[in-house]
Amino acid sequence: MKVKKIASNRAKYSFTVTPHEFEHALEHAYESIKKDVELKGFRKGHVPQNVYESKFGVESLYEDALNHVLYHKFNEAHQLNEFQIVGQPNVDVDLQKVTREKEFSMSFEVAVKPDVELGQYKEIEAEYPKTTVTAKEVTEKIQADLDRNSNLVPKAGKLELGDTAIFDFEGLLDGTPFEGGKAENYELEIGSNQFIPGFEEQMIGLAAGEEKDLDVTFPKDYQAKDLAGKAVVFKVKLHEIKTKEKAELTDEWVASLNKDGVTTVEELKKAVRKELKELKEQDAEAQFSNTIIETVIETAKMDVPAEMIEQETNQFKEQVAQQAKQYGIEYEMFLSLNGMNPEQFEERAKIDATKRVRFMLTMEAIAKAEKLAVDEKELNEQFEVLAKQYQMPAEEIRKYLPASVLTNDLLINKAFKFVIDHAKKA
Repeated sequence: MKVKKIASNRAKYSFTVTPHEFEHALEHAYESIKKDVELKGFRKGHVPQNVYESKFGVESLYEDALNHVLYHKFNEAHQLNEFQIVGQPNVDVDLQKVTREKEFSMSFEVAVKPDVELGQYKEIEAEYPKTTVTAKEVTEKIQADLDRNSNLVPKAGKLELGDTAIFDFEGLLDGTPFEGGKAENYELEIGSNQFIPGFEEQMIGLAAGEEKDLDVTFPKDYQAKDLAGKAVVFKVKLHEIKTKEKAELTDEWVASLNKDGVTTVEELKKAVRKELKELKEQDAEAQFSNTIIETVIETAKMDVPAEMIEQETNQFKEQVAQQAKQYGIEYEMFLSLNGMNPEQFEERAKIDATKRVRFMLTMEAIAKAEKLAVDEKELNEQFEVLAKQYQMPAEEIRKYLPASVLTNDLLINKAFKFVIDHAKKA
């Protein structure tokens, strides 16, 4: 088999098919259909190949036979390791020259991992976010915890921002109720912006027992196409108003939280400050790393084949589909709950897939440039980590995850760490 690089991300594999190879492929092709062949004088599935060929012509087997040849040659191409194949083959064969009597030529072009020309990846400088925690932030965090521990209690008077309304509603488009626009005894915190713009604001000032027509317009990008950009009327009837009865910041309330070593207000403030500090440091490290890595990827030059982007996109879409299935939610509804329609998700998935592929290729190139390696001990340790994570024996994990794949993942992680370790904090 001859191999030739025909572009930075494509290769051509050329080979000859001998009469012996093609005869084997023809036999395999016939075996795959033999059970369904039926001719007068023979039992179904027991027609000899030569009889079949005399009736239908050997050419009727050519397509399956050539596919069989290609399957083996494609596997052979993978084993050569000349290039890393990342797509399906585009086959070139002159059918006029295909015969069982003498050898003939075939070739296929295929996408391969592209060459990567690295830009700057060492001594890159980026701003490191501040991780100072202010007294205000500590107070706000504690206040948020107090709010979460609040109880809803009935309230007299008018509905105000921050109150919770229990009400019925029905939406009308041109005077006709529309699907999904009706509910009874719905509970809504006014100001939470769960409903479309204008809805919650117009409820403010209502008293229990009062009714009102709310004139609102659905956003133009609303997921339900028949309602997007449409003006509608919601008829609402308020049944009850509730308000939050906030917990008080006392030593007794702090003790009720059952935090280790935290029983007083002062101890809580110190603990919250420490938690916020740790979170800020994690966020700062992530922001710094992202900035550095983005610079490294942007300065690297590569011609990523569309096949790699498509494969990564499809894998991501399959993961999302599986998530939706686990939650028992229809795929499109799952996307809608995440603020996207299928078209928006497709676009987002391709953008993210492109970033992930470019990241992987760049890190692999850095690992090669810096001669980074993964030894047997590191590999075994990672298999043990995965075994504990999935609660399976390490040997079982190895059946599903080839060592070569895990090795490559570890190399990418090493390259990532190498870049961050050699970056400068401004």
